Amino acid sequence: MAAENINKLLQKHQQEFAVVVDFNPSTGKIIRLNFTASNTALTAEIVNDTQLFSEYIESLLAKNSAKYGVGGYMEERTVYARSEHFNTEEGEPRRLHLGVDIWGTANTKVYAFMDAKVHSFAFNDNFGDYGATIILEHCLDENTFYSLYGHLSLKSLEGLNSGKIIKKGTAFCEFGIAKENGQWPPHLHFQLMNDMEGKEGDYPGVAKISEKELWMQKIPDANLVLNWKY
Repeated sequence: MAAENINKLLQKHQQEFAVVVDFNPSTGKIIRLNFTASNTALTAEIVNDTQLFSEYIESLLAKNSAKYGVGGYMEERTVYARSEHFNTEEGEPRRLHLGVDIWGTANTKVYAFMDAKVHSFAFNDNFGDYGATIILEHCLDENTFYSLYGHLSLKSLEGLNSGKIIKKGTAFCEFGIAKENGQWPPHLHFQLMNDMEGKEGDYPGVAKISEKELWMQKIPDANLVLNWKY
């Protein structure tokens, strides 16, 4: 099923979804974080140092009295230059972010937005990679799709098995610290996929900009689950 059709299903059922992280839009605040080339304040020195990068995000959240920083769906980002993980043999590096990032504090709880079962999980332990990762399988109006949760704590993987049922609203994982989440400031990479294409415990979260139209057909908009204004 094409991403466009999954998007329509998500819009149809939007008011039924549980929160992904604890947040009340009527009382809390979120801000959009910009990791494109237009953000000249985000220097290479900051991006290449995980501690400085973390302090940069923490300061933005504090300055704006925001609980989370959000954004990134189909965003063309410069930050991936920090890791060889995003280079390719074909020459064009991967710079197109496919999911939505929620930046906050380590150990922030993450909830299942609808009933699911565990598809797969892994510790993708490369610099710049997802680190601890969980992928859930969902069925909505008899249509199957998947959600990916990256940059988690290693504790989140304990006690999991493929096929495990996770009920809507259940806290099933949490944001990880740098040594567990691929050496990033604490955040959740939240992404939807039409099809896992045979992959387990991993799925691309960053792609080539030249292939954007292809990925738009494969990756539904996770903002439709969050239903936040930012």
